[in-house]
Amino acid sequence: MQRHYGLDWLRIGAFAILILYHVGMVFVPWDFHAKLPGAWWVAVPMMASNPWRLSLLFLVSGYASRALMLRNGSPWRFARQRSLRLLVPLAFGIAVIVPVQPWIELRAKYGYAEGVVHFWLHDYFRFGLLGPLMLPAWNHLWFVAYLWVYTLALAAGALLLPTPVRRAMQTGFVWMMRGPALLIVPIAWMVLVNFALFPGARETHALLDDHVAHASYFPAFLFGFALACAPHTLAALVARWKASATIAVAAYLLVAGIEIRWPGSTMPHPWGTVFSAARAVEAWAAIAALIGYADGHWNRDRRWRQLLTEAVFPFYIVHQSIIVLVAFWLAPLALAGWVNFVVLVAATVAGCCAFYFGGRAIGPLRPLIGLRRHASRRTHVDPRPAIA
Repeated sequence: MQRHYGLDWLRIGAFAILILYHVGMVFVPWDFHAKLPGAWWVAVPMMASNPWRLSLLFLVSGYASRALMLRNGSPWRFARQRSLRLLVPLAFGIAVIVPVQPWIELRAKYGYAEGVVHFWLHDYFRFGLLGPLMLPAWNHLWFVAYLWVYTLALAAGALLLPTPVRRAMQTGFVWMMRGPALLIVPIAWMVLVNFALFPGARETHALLDDHVAHASYFPAFLFGFALACAPHTLAALVARWKASATIAVAAYLLVAGIEIRWPGSTMPHPWGTVFSAARAVEAWAAIAALIGYADGHWNRDRRWRQLLTEAVFPFYIVHQSIIVLVAFWLAPLALAGWVNFVVLVAATVAGCCAFYFGGRAIGPLRPLIGLRRHASRRTHVDPRPAIA
């Protein structure tokens, strides 16, 4: 399998949007670890990516996992390699990067009086509740934990399912994911999850009780895995990207209109149902449009692609802690909202760059921030698939 540069660019863009989204979380009425004065309307542009950005990342990770499994030669080697690449930075992130977030949340909302060092040494590793918070925590790093679990499930399926069964499943995917079904089936599944299987459920990011998240993200991961060996399905996404984009924009306008009409409040019947259904339509139509466009227009290498692809994971590991810490420092200054936003974005980008470039230059730190232990010495174009 050749590297899909279009999905590389999608992954880079999705993580960039994620950073801006988490900056936005500081200003919207929704709950977050640190808050600054904001406005209800900030939620409206955030709704443009909220329904699809994480499903897209799991899908791209599934696509990459297919190539990695083929390259490793066996499910055992694949599971071992992915476990090292995911669990080491996850453990480092939980132990070192995340603690500042619950410390600030406890100080800002619940009157915790101790400093961060005391908190880390005496309270963070309690494996129990401190106020309303379960410690230690993985916070935004839940994505890495879920990706590892899905990777193990994939490896187990490859080991336990006979080859004819796996081939039949791939053939069934290719047969089904064509024509209108390419939009209808995934949207129908998302609607089913929200209205029939888990009505009213919210994502918990606590792994064991997060049924609605697993029902959304694991199928997206498997879709990406199957898509990696389904060129006809990919071609169908390319052929229909304009129609998919039109549907996604229309669904978003409906979502935005309802949010504007009832900002931050419970929506009256039947508008709450319409809102949830429109989000499901927006989610898959946007993903289908982005994949189709990326394959048709972005599937080529560029000078900065390899650097940005490598930097994405370290940026992800550290970005939310920087956002929460800087927001905590800004709170007493009572600056204008736009000034807070500019400072948060600039500080987050600068801090992520320092974390990435500093960590990649020190060999023992590289695995801790999600990089290979040794820098690649390749001088030609890397043919390997993106690693999420």
